Amino acid sequence: MSTSPVSSHIPDLNLITWYAERQESFLSRVSPWTKVALLVLVVVAVTVVRNPVILLGLYLAVLALYILARLPVGKLFGWYLFPLIFVLSLVGILAWTQPGTPVMSFVIAGFHLTLTDQGILLVLNLSEKTLTTVTFSLLFLMTTRYEYLTGMISRIFPSPLDQIFLMAYRFFFLTLDMVGSILKAVRSRGGGIVRGITTHATLFAEVFGLVFIRSFDRAERVQKAMLARGYTGSFAGATRIPRPGIAEIAALVLCALALVAGSPVASAGGW
Repeated sequence: MSTSPVSSHIPDLNLITWYAERQESFLSRVSPWTKVALLVLVVVAVTVVRNPVILLGLYLAVLALYILARLPVGKLFGWYLFPLIFVLSLVGILAWTQPGTPVMSFVIAGFHLTLTDQGILLVLNLSEKTLTTVTFSLLFLMTTRYEYLTGMISRIFPSPLDQIFLMAYRFFFLTLDMVGSILKAVRSRGGGIVRGITTHATLFAEVFGLVFIRSFDRAERVQKAMLARGYTGSFAGATRIPRPGIAEIAALVLCALALVAGSPVASAGGW
C-alpha cells in the first residue's frame, strides 16, 4: 500500500487489493465464478425481498462470511457511512409521507410532518439492502485476485466495455492517489477541507478541480506508456480462472432455492 487512505469512511482500494492478493481464507480459494453468481443472487434477493426480518438475516449471513474471511470489520463499519448517508438523503423525505400508524408528528414552517411505522420500515429496509450489497461487494473484491477480475471482465463484457472497466479500475487508483497527495499538501500549509468550506469556499472547488485535471494528465501518461509497450486497444485477460466444484455448485443451487422459497413469504409480509 503506497499511500494512506484519503478518509476512513472511503474504501481504501490499496487495502482492498492487498487483501485480495495476499489474504488466504476459505473464500479466497472459492472459484471467482461462484462468488460472482452469489453476488448476483444477493442483488436479486435484496431487490425482491421486502420482509425486514429476512433482510436482516441475509445481512447477518453476509457479515458472518466477511468475519469468517478474516477481513477488517472495523474498517467495514467506517465504510458504511457514505452508503447510509445516501440512503437517508434519498428516503429521508419519503419516510414522512408513508401511510400507516403515526409514531411522531410535528409542524415546521406551517408544514405538518408525520412519521409512521411504514416510514420507519422503509428506511430500515433500504438500509439493510444497501449494507448487504455493499458488504458482499467488498467481500468479493477483497477475496478475489486482480488477475481473476480482469479475466472475468474480459469474458463477460463485450469490447469495448471490457476495456472501459479495466481502465476505470486503474483510473480510480490514480484519482485517489492524487486526492491524497493534494490533501496532504493542503494540510501541510495549515489548510483543510472543512475549514475551506466554512471560511474559504473556493479552496474546496480548487482542490477537486485540480484533482481531476491532474488525474486526467496522469491517465494520459498511462495510456501513452501502454501504447509504447504494444497496446493496440484490446487487452484480454488470458488467466485461467478456477471453475466451481461440485460442492460450490450445490451451494449455489441451495441459495437459489432459498431465494425462491423466501420470495413469496417476503411478498406476503409487505413493507
